[in-house]
Amino acid sequence: MRYSAEHKAETRERLLANSGAIAKQHGFAVTGVDALMKTLGLTGAAFYSHFPSKDALFAELIERELRNSLSRLGGEPGDAGRDKLQRCLAAYLSLAHVEQPDRGCVLPALGAEIARADESVRQRTEQQILQLQTTWAEIIGDPQVAWTILAQCLGSLLLARMMASQESRQQVLGASLDMLEHTLKPVGQAPIPLP
Repeated sequence: MRYSAEHKAETRERLLANSGAIAKQHGFAVTGVDALMKTLGLTGAAFYSHFPSKDALFAELIERELRNSLSRLGGEPGDAGRDKLQRCLAAYLSLAHVEQPDRGCVLPALGAEIARADESVRQRTEQQILQLQTTWAEIIGDPQVAWTILAQCLGSLLLARMMASQESRQQVLGASLDMLEHTLKPVGQAPIPLP
């Protein structure tokens, strides 16, 4: 039985969403095609009607996840954009994000796999990261600070996930939030506390 183009597109989207959650939770490299398709109630053979290879799925999955992050973490230059960025960073550096990698940012969860991926995956990733950095640089008014905040957030989340105790996790997140509060305060203004 042939499925409609609409059904195929819906299945592909569900495959991307499910693959993203599974990969962020368990790692992409160790998750087989059969396991990915099983979450949809389909066989591994059906996978190849949606993607030519597992690597192609990985590339599209990373790009999709980063586009979603950009839409959540981006904003407009000026105070409204800065306020939104501060709220987003506070949510990013939260225990909920640490404890639910399947629902969070793809970079700390799959960064090591992205770094080992082929050049086309890394180029697509780089494009999205550069777009996020450029957006933050416009909001903050400083490209170097935008890079520093991006690196701080990724490193802090990864470090917090490595910690066994909730207390240590909270210390890592709290220290990063304090640093960001002071970094993001507009010149001549008291810092706006991050939650």
